[in-house]
Amino acid sequence: MERLPPFVRRFGRPRGEMRRAIASLSRYIAGNAQGKRFQFCWCDLWTCPSNLTNVFAFEDDYAMGILSSSAHLAWAKGESSTLRVDLRYTPTSAFETFPWPEPTAEAYEAIGDLSRRMYERRSEICVERGIGLTTLYNQVDDGAFTDLRDLHRALDEAVAVSYGWPRTAAHDPADSNARLLALNEEIASGRRPYAPFAAGQPLTG
Repeated sequence: MERLPPFVRRFGRPRGEMRRAIASLSRYIAGNAQGKRFQFCWCDLWTCPSNLTNVFAFEDDYAMGILSSSAHLAWAKGESSTLRVDLRYTPTSAFETFPWPEPTAEAYEAIGDLSRRMYERRSEICVERGIGLTTLYNQVDDGAFTDLRDLHRALDEAVAVSYGWPRTAAHDPADSNARLLALNEEIASGRRPYAPFAAGQPLTG
């Protein structure tokens, strides 16, 4: 069998803009582009994402917390398209329109801490049980791993507080989406200054 010319093994789209965006980071966030629910995980820079993966150029726990929060997930669900029975995360409508909070330094640290604890516990369960995220969260839905559920709940409420909302908004998708839409319209019209990454540690992305 003859070896193929080198160019045959090249990526069709090297995605130079993505690689430049994450080049200076220690890690990046990846999320599934399609599925029953949206999940996010940390990836090392050497990891090559597939075409069914969305890449987010952030390396801090705060950003992971916002993306994993009920506020962002409810917004993404409402702004994404569908493919048969699955959701399809559409970056232009789900991510680029999502108004991030403008947290105090304390809120930034609180969200980052809860995000880190949630992620560590989630990873611990997956390794111990030899399961993936789909199986894990199906079991959480059925009442398992209440400590992980409580960490998600605390994270969701911390994100709601960072927006200046009541904690109850974290558990009411219709309410949080209405609040985010109003915030989006204020920012887009220029009626509200928007500097979401000014407090706490600066974000990249």
